[in-house]
Amino acid sequence: MAGVKGGKFVVDESLCYGCGACIALCPTNALDLVSRLAVVEQKNCTLCEYCIKSCPVFALSIEAVNV
Repeated sequence: MAGVKGGKFVVDESLCYGCGACIALCPTNALDLVSRLAVVEQKNCTLCEYCIKSCPVFALSIEAVNV
């Protein structure tokens, strides 16, 4: 799904515990930690999936968006 147009980055708040692994790998600095939760600036996210592969608890995903 890497580079898919019309996708949206999603954080499962029930799984994310703020380890920061995703932030360290984001090439566009689209991720940040807020109150121990990964949050994304959607306009900066290129849907490269580096962060998804780094998450130890599988809290990150990309949802398809109908365009």
